[in-house]
Amino acid sequence: MTRSHITKEAYELGTALREKGIKLELEHWDGHKHVDIFIPSAGLCIEVDGPKHYTDADQILRDLERAHYSDDDGQRTMHIPNEIVSAHFDKVADAIAHAVWTRRKKLSNGEL
Repeated sequence: MTRSHITKEAYELGTALREKGIKLELEHWDGHKHVDIFIPSAGLCIEVDGPKHYTDADQILRDLERAHYSDDDGQRTMHIPNEIVSAHFDKVADAIAHAVWTRRKKLSNGEL
């Protein structure tokens, strides 16, 4: 695992999800942008964002431009602020793991 461009929170969240048996990629290139955490089996991209993503107008506009790039591939992207990951780490990891398992089941049943 590398931490060259990934935040501490994203790295630790990825580690926790791996410990729950979820196969994932850190810093995945989706053809347009690097995604902090990519879970192929659930078609889920997770971006763990710092304050700049919510306080800098230029960053907000860039994020809006690329927010749905992966939708055409059936993937969905969720954004979580670093502060939420830090403050509620175990709950966030558990909730994402549960969402991954639910999404996998729905994908395999053709429900998504």
